[in-house]
Amino acid sequence: MQLPKLTPPADPHVVQDFFVPVFWGITDADEIAAFARAMAKRMAGGVHFADNFLSWGRNNSMFDDQPFMTAWQGNLGDHAIDQATVWRRYILACAGYHAVQIEGDFVECGCYRGTAVKVVVDYLGGPEFPRQFWAYDLFEHDDSDPHHAMPEHGPDLHAQVQARFAGYPTVRIVRGRIPEVLRAEAPQKISYLHLDLNQVGAELAALEMLFDRVVPGGIVILDDYEWSMGYRPQKLAEDPWFDARNYRVFPLPTGQGLVLKR
Repeated sequence: MQLPKLTPPADPHVVQDFFVPVFWGITDADEIAAFARAMAKRMAGGVHFADNFLSWGRNNSMFDDQPFMTAWQGNLGDHAIDQATVWRRYILACAGYHAVQIEGDFVECGCYRGTAVKVVVDYLGGPEFPRQFWAYDLFEHDDSDPHHAMPEHGPDLHAQVQARFAGYPTVRIVRGRIPEVLRAEAPQKISYLHLDLNQVGAELAALEMLFDRVVPGGIVILDDYEWSMGYRPQKLAEDPWFDARNYRVFPLPTGQGLVLKR
């Protein structure tokens, strides 16, 4: 495959600001947004404010990567969260850029609507994506599940995600509960592993099943690792799990965690 190419920004002196007021864990989103807008006027530029993440004086490099922008914008739809999480998506795209150059399949556990998978695949060739990409989810939710429901969980979601990847022959949408489904269908070698399961038991089970299959040089992204609030139990359980194997998780300001496999 031909890897996406970086091109110089049209104006090297201009850094794009990004302001999408989508937040969690607050009581008054409008008040927080107004405060941040007022603060941004006093900042040097290179502002990012979205996804519970305010920074300034940053290059916001994702907006200089035109192939990524094409992939990201092509998968926004009408979901504000997909716009707000652009930095998280770029972390995944950069991880994919690295992982597609070594042996191993791509895996995402907790694909939901498939947006994160599709941004990465579209960034790295679209229908010509050269690796097998395994995308797992239950696609439905009931009150007995330990993780919280998402708005589009339901009996139609699985078919909708399958239809979204029609014409993408290397993407496999797999329905089932972790870890059981991994015992039935999972690759032996993995270069890219993205876990976004929103609950500690399933993530530890996925790590137990899949981490040893990640090849040296492979990348693991934990979507919830550096989020507190309802997600802190995942970090508290995953830290000793990785420590027992002499690994440290890179905590990212996006709320993700990153692990480089030796």
